[in-house]
Amino acid sequence: MVILIVMFSLVIILILGLALGGGTGRRSESDVTSSDKSPVANLDQDVVMSCFLRSRPASGDVSVTWTKKGLSGLVYSYKSGNAVLKDQNSAFRDRTQLFQDAIAGGNVSLSLRRVRDSDRGVYSCEVNANGTVDIDLRVAAFSAPSFTYASGSDALTAMAPRWLPEPNVTWHDLDGKVLNGTTTFSQTSAPEGVFSVVSTLRPVSQNSTYTCRIRNTLVRVVAEATITDI
Repeated sequence: MVILIVMFSLVIILILGLALGGGTGRRSESDVTSSDKSPVANLDQDVVMSCFLRSRPASGDVSVTWTKKGLSGLVYSYKSGNAVLKDQNSAFRDRTQLFQDAIAGGNVSLSLRRVRDSDRGVYSCEVNANGTVDIDLRVAAFSAPSFTYASGSDALTAMAPRWLPEPNVTWHDLDGKVLNGTTTFSQTSAPEGVFSVVSTLRPVSQNSTYTCRIRNTLVRVVAEATITDI
């Protein structure tokens, strides 16, 4: 019996962009920082944009304002222990929050739910009078491939349902040699413009391991499959 063992020592790599400096035209020695100034969000999923005070706030009264470049209104505002959303842009309604238990320790990272393609852009996090940091949020769609093996045709197929921008797919053997696969892309209806990826490698051999690498400008996924004769 021939079975397919998928080795999900799966690796998902978010390709780094250029990190932005702290706010433009503001304090040069900001006490506000971010652990990731160019995060990649997965479309329709949640993302956290990190923002921290380097030193613990002097008091429990923390004032935080999140804005987005080119957007009228606020993304999120927090003052005197409460969210202040009167001036929040409607595009972010019911999709943003801070981590309440972490604020007193200087963690004012913003959770953004159900990410949309229109959410991409440069955000600013301003905390008290301590300074500001800019975060360039990038949006992609990416998913790990699933594998199927057709013993009759000695074909190994990788299927990944969600990719944006359109990716490139390569196959490799255990020694890293590039193999010739056949890849097709089809656009999904929801979310619009996202690509479904199907890539087939043939012929393949039993008791062999193959690596499928799917990559676009923002994300790279590496997954292995082993065909074993038992």
